[in-house]
Amino acid sequence: MWGSLRRADGLGISASGRLFCAMASLRTLIDGHTHSQFSWDASGGCMLASCKRADELGLGGIAFTEHADLTAWVIPPGVATDPAWEPYREGQTLRLPQLDLEPYLAMVEECRRRYPKLTILSGVEISEPHWHSEQAEEFLADDRLDRVISSVHACPVDGGACESYALFAQRSPGEVLRTYLEEVRRMIETTDVRVLAHIDYAARYWPDDAEPLDLQQFEREHRDALAALAARGGALEINTRRPLETQVLEWWIADNGNVVTFGSDSHAPHTVAAGLPRAAALAARLGFHPAPNPQHPWQLR
Repeated sequence: MWGSLRRADGLGISASGRLFCAMASLRTLIDGHTHSQFSWDASGGCMLASCKRADELGLGGIAFTEHADLTAWVIPPGVATDPAWEPYREGQTLRLPQLDLEPYLAMVEECRRRYPKLTILSGVEISEPHWHSEQAEEFLADDRLDRVISSVHACPVDGGACESYALFAQRSPGEVLRTYLEEVRRMIETTDVRVLAHIDYAARYWPDDAEPLDLQQFEREHRDALAALAARGGALEINTRRPLETQVLEWWIADNGNVVTFGSDSHAPHTVAAGLPRAAALAARLGFHPAPNPQHPWQLR
């Protein structure tokens, strides 16, 4: 299956990260989830500069999984949005531009030419592919894309879809997180999810003025999604934009999950590989090991 995945500073190196670096170099790691100027929300992105950063760090490789955000988002009244989103706003609806594959793939080839020792993977991050099956299938079938990852950013609400962070202005935090995780499960059960991106996406926006997030209260929702992913042979991404809780990885193992990938979710060159050493140290401590081919996920032994 995984052949189909063809188809000191800024790294967040803690004591556990230094321990990992003592046992294996960054050459065993691919930053499997990054964005460049070809993603609509990466205004500071630059593919060439990200490759330069990855090469300087000695990273094994980098995957540019540009956004394929196919869902129009409803913006609830009173919810603030990034000023950079204004060109895509139509009243209370956000219609996002679609990825133009031809110039994107041309730039990937240019980067490969300039950095021949760095593994550079093409790819996309499809949002809510289960709502857009025809377009999702086209991406999955495109053999020019080395890595296709799937994610949920928006949840259904009032006949439309609302970006997860905005739901916190309308519903209790617990209801938002449950709604999000249930949508993740539905996506996995109805779509070819090869890599599940950021299962903790909604948790990024947990309100500061709410009770602290207690994952144990959401064990069933997490494990329903994780068990579905394991049953379909998918990989769980350890996304380092927000350090993934050890508990989630322990549930993943308990529910027969045996492969993980790593992704910084970088939207700018200086954040490439941020947090990856710490994430790899955690994965290694729980029994995951690098594959002989660094393009492949880490596996549980």
